[in-house]
Amino acid sequence: MSALRGMRGWLSARRRFQFVATLVMVTALTAACGALLMLPDTVLPTLRAAEPGDSGPTPTDAQVPQVRRLLDPYGSISAEAVSTAAGKVGVVLGHPAQQHEIDVLAGELAASTAAVTALWGPDWAQAPVVVVASSTSEFAGLTRSVGDVPAEVAASTVADPYRPGGPLTGQRVVFGPQSGQRLGDDGLRSVLRHELTHMATRSVTVDGSPLWMLEGFAEYTAHRGTGHPITQIAPTLTTRARAGDLLGDLPVDAMFEPGSGAASLAYEEGWSACAFIADRFGDPALVSLYRQLANGPKDRAATDAVFRSVLGTGYNDLVADWRGWITAHTTSGA
Repeated sequence: MSALRGMRGWLSARRRFQFVATLVMVTALTAACGALLMLPDTVLPTLRAAEPGDSGPTPTDAQVPQVRRLLDPYGSISAEAVSTAAGKVGVVLGHPAQQHEIDVLAGELAASTAAVTALWGPDWAQAPVVVVASSTSEFAGLTRSVGDVPAEVAASTVADPYRPGGPLTGQRVVFGPQSGQRLGDDGLRSVLRHELTHMATRSVTVDGSPLWMLEGFAEYTAHRGTGHPITQIAPTLTTRARAGDLLGDLPVDAMFEPGSGAASLAYEEGWSACAFIADRFGDPALVSLYRQLANGPKDRAATDAVFRSVLGTGYNDLVADWRGWITAHTTSGA
């Protein structure tokens, strides 16, 4: 992966999962959110007829016609349908000017969906809708953003308003008009996996849950199995570790906010914490830990109790072992 990496998760305390976006700031990618209306399934058969040049099966998500309606005012539409799982079909949409990004994302969609499912399990839609916007105004419309959209936003995962226990509808990933130039092909693939992880985990994730877990888990999924060394995935963290300047604790939520000056480090630390837990305790334990920590706000005592229940170790010991793991891996370059 290119050196572009890092900050994902443009999330306020009040609207943490109404906005889950991916923001690029130098070496950073961040997340935001919104809501979206759906049209009934009966409109779906018009998809292929509307674009006779398209090929492949018909997407199975009922929101696709509404997405096309939002895209129509901005020019002709290019759409690539992708079979992602048994009986499931995702789609990447955009305009001809973004054809390269559409091709890259369509080529990666099945593999990214499978990668998320391999870690998280099959209990999510597995038929992603991905859109590449042609302008900031189109991006704002597709994400129903409130107020100005920061120029650095590269991608956003959005959904209809959700009530725990109810159905998840209207989920899609929207990439900004400059995302391809900023991220490169490898960066697009990494961000796609990160955002699809937020899609998959949304039904068990509650507002206010620890961001180091939410964003770190998505980052872990994005890089899992790629073979990239920690020095490439977490360059800021590597530099600090080699200088003996590691933080003494897991990153707090405020570090993830844009403008905090610590967001890139926070995302890298979140990734490293999840990578350490998976390395030490296994992927199933990491998934179980996510499910336990993502069900609402956690103070130190509550987090300690979850660590002991799931991992069999306390908070202080886990943080100490994690710091040692970072030092060992950044020294060796593994």
